[in-house]
Amino acid sequence: MQNKYSNKLPLLGAAFWTMKICATTLGETAGDLFSMTLNIGYAWSSVFLLFFFFIVLAMQLKSKKYTPVIYWLVILATSTAGTTMSDFMDRTLGLGYATGSLILVSLLCITLILWSHSEKTLAVNAAMSFKAELFYWTAILFSNTLGTALGDFLADDSGLGFAGGAILIGSLLFLLVLAHSFTKISPVFLFWLAFILTRPFGATFGDLLTKNGEKGGLDFGTMGSSMVLLTILIVLVAAEMRRINQMRLNLV
Repeated sequence: MQNKYSNKLPLLGAAFWTMKICATTLGETAGDLFSMTLNIGYAWSSVFLLFFFFIVLAMQLKSKKYTPVIYWLVILATSTAGTTMSDFMDRTLGLGYATGSLILVSLLCITLILWSHSEKTLAVNAAMSFKAELFYWTAILFSNTLGTALGDFLADDSGLGFAGGAILIGSLLFLLVLAHSFTKISPVFLFWLAFILTRPFGATFGDLLTKNGEKGGLDFGTMGSSMVLLTILIVLVAAEMRRINQMRLNLV
């Protein structure tokens, strides 16, 4: 899925997908850190994290070029806020994982349909106008919120457990890589499938890291897991910034 994006969005490749998985896994552990470990609760955590999301989104929309720090802060914000919003819907409101997933799938599909109707394409390398970028980030917010509900559904309601859910979704992602390499299936369609599936992969993998052994987890805790994942993401973003700066110097 190696396509060139607009100058505000990153290139697709191994680095992008590694950072996406790291950011969405961190979103799961950090969201649980806010809502459960720090006992802020799902509702207030969602309010705080959505406020943070709107701040960094405004920075991204105002930016005229791809800035890795800002872009990945928005991705992280959608993932972290998505975790607490999904848990608020599924647990506090009592909708359950299946119903919550169905609602979020519907909202995501509506967003993609409206985007396609408005811009005549869902290709992210065409997301250059202000309106198209708003559709892009709305779709990402819904997909990252969906990932938590779908990940919890696979881990809890389906009986697969955290490890089983992560293995299942990881296998599906591998099939998408094969489909991209060996079939003529639309790269845009495969991109959005992969983008959506990396979030429940992060959700199940994040729960595998944080939950205790009785629940089938590795018991690293939300604080420890979040710090490790944040460190990895900072290193990856720093490497991306160095690559971008070097590329721009070469163009001068």
